[in-house]
Amino acid sequence: MKNRQRLILLVNLGTPDAPTAGAVRRYLAEFLHDYRVVDLSRWLWCILLHFIILPIRSGRVAGNYAKIWLPKGSPLLVYSQGLADKLQHQMPNTEVRLAMRYGNPSVPAVLADYPDLQELTVLPLYPQYSATTTASVFDAVTRYYLKQERVPNLRFIREYHRHPAWLDAMEARIRNHWDLHGRGERLLFSFHGIPQRFAERGDPYPQQCRESAEAIAKRLELTPEQWLMTYQSRFGREPWLQPYTDKTLEQMGRDGFKTLDLVCPGFAVDCLETLEEISVENAHLFQQAGGEELRYIGALNDEPGHVAALAQVLESQG
Repeated sequence: MKNRQRLILLVNLGTPDAPTAGAVRRYLAEFLHDYRVVDLSRWLWCILLHFIILPIRSGRVAGNYAKIWLPKGSPLLVYSQGLADKLQHQMPNTEVRLAMRYGNPSVPAVLADYPDLQELTVLPLYPQYSATTTASVFDAVTRYYLKQERVPNLRFIREYHRHPAWLDAMEARIRNHWDLHGRGERLLFSFHGIPQRFAERGDPYPQQCRESAEAIAKRLELTPEQWLMTYQSRFGREPWLQPYTDKTLEQMGRDGFKTLDLVCPGFAVDCLETLEEISVENAHLFQQAGGEELRYIGALNDEPGHVAALAQVLESQG
């Protein structure tokens, strides 16, 4: 019997409710209003966001979502919910729920279902810590309890980028892909980028990305010449973490590489940034530059190895 006084809350970034311009606009408005994500002056940023960015981007982004939308909904939501459901089976004595930092189901809506909660464990589904993601989840949880009379004991798992169980799952995922498809000429580790100035003022994210990539490469027994690390999904004109994934793929195509493998260890489940940006847009860029095949190695999603890994993360940090 599940104990409703103890809750494990998995939190992912979020997704629009539908692949439509209106739904995407609502989602992006919430996401891009977060000061952790965009730290520009509010009066300037709100004008740019609502009168330029959202009108221009919402329709195009909706079209990209439509390309990857599953019968049950957004891949990020479908796989995240599957992960939560299977983790619930793995940990039957504790409630396990999923929330999204932006969009639905929201953090406040889920927490409101547990007014008598005694213990809360929050696991953001970001292996590597960043203020733009992990810290924003902390903000959402603590903001909710600022208005509540009863506050539970809180355990917040900050990162798990070097946890042995997670590294085991990543290694197995890549080796399984190689067993089925063979190895490409290089393995690229592509992580979501953040503005360079965020790292310069102390965000440990790039260091943790490097540590993850190095640990996985070591387990795969790769030499330094057999792998490289890049950053994707930049937005705006300011410098983001480099090298950029798209520019690297274009250069590798021009340099004569024909077949590359690419994995995204920062994404717990597949989403727009992996299924469309990498598998479609970046694959096309690589081919246009002279390459033949960019083989994306899918995220861990709700596979048994991922469920087991997160269960160990939760137990080891208890």
